[in-house]
Amino acid sequence: MKKRRIILLLIWILSLVGISFYGGPVSYGFFFAVTLVPVISVVYAVAVYWRFHIFQKIESHDIVCRQEVPYHFVLQNEDYFGFASIRVKMFDDFSTLQEMKEDAEYELLPGDRYVHDTSIICKYRGQYEVGIKEVHVTDFFRFFTFKYKNKDTIKALVSPRMIALEEVKGIGELIAHVQKENTRLDTEPDVVVRDYVSGDSLKWIHWKATAKEWQLKTRTRTGEEKQGVVLHFDDTRYSMNMQEYLPAESQLLETFLAIGLFLAQRHIPYSVFRQEEAFHNCKVTGMPEYHKLYELMDRRIFIPKKTGGEEFRYVLERTLYQGDKVFIGVLGKLDSNMLSDAVAFSEEGISIVLYVITDEDMGEFIKQGNERLKVIRIETEVPLEDVL
Repeated sequence: MKKRRIILLLIWILSLVGISFYGGPVSYGFFFAVTLVPVISVVYAVAVYWRFHIFQKIESHDIVCRQEVPYHFVLQNEDYFGFASIRVKMFDDFSTLQEMKEDAEYELLPGDRYVHDTSIICKYRGQYEVGIKEVHVTDFFRFFTFKYKNKDTIKALVSPRMIALEEVKGIGELIAHVQKENTRLDTEPDVVVRDYVSGDSLKWIHWKATAKEWQLKTRTRTGEEKQGVVLHFDDTRYSMNMQEYLPAESQLLETFLAIGLFLAQRHIPYSVFRQEEAFHNCKVTGMPEYHKLYELMDRRIFIPKKTGGEEFRYVLERTLYQGDKVFIGVLGKLDSNMLSDAVAFSEEGISIVLYVITDEDMGEFIKQGNERLKVIRIETEVPLEDVL
């Protein structure tokens, strides 16, 4: 294309020399013809812009990151002149199209319609634009290419995955101890009863109390309310650059949900403490409660905070106050003050495991770990199955 422009410029200079030295209708006709070529190209590109139509659609509104979703787009020429060269540029920062050739060029005669059926994969949880980003129109002389932003982009709302893990690095021994304690407690029923909740074992139903009150009642077991495990997440946005915060926040949420699913599938109860009402005294004892937690996390909005470490300390204090023995934190950042708090509370008898979602070096923090305090670094782009 650059070579064509140079040739056009040389021809235009020659035509200018012709009218300067020779004159005459032929020289002037040739000069005006060459001069009008770029003007015609611009008019053509504007006409294509106004008359060219794009249709695109994602077939499902339930989009989960890393999973394929049917997607198709249609290029259509509804006019009376042909479109010499059409190329589409896709949003490719956070999504990919399957079987899509880059820089594919389409020529559409009047009435032509091109349909491309494929699938799209959204890489991260969150809301962002996918599909066609720009349209590149080349004039029929192939001297210029004009770029137009797509006026009707698609905003995808992507949910995090639920990743089932066979093991979770860092908490295997701690969870084995909690399961042992729960087994011991299950053999010591009290005479105190409470309302039956879906998921409770049928063998602990108190039939006399049920018959008396005409409502299912189950025995309260010793230590039932002391769940022992606290699961904490950090919802601080540490960057305003979407290229940085979107992958990190997606990895953080999926790590938190993967650990939560690991515990729920093994019937290990845990608490999620937050200061806001939605998470107030949130307890997960099985899969029904886990699905409710997933819905809350799916809608979670990360916000910038100047004091991200304060909530970390608040949850640690509440963990100690309630007598829980295991604290699992999924963090977007770990600084020296937070680590000092973790060390202090671990000395009070709490076993602490911190998963830090970062691409920065965490070697110095990891070295300060001990039997009661573990720091595990998780990179933003590494599959959790390979890390945990």
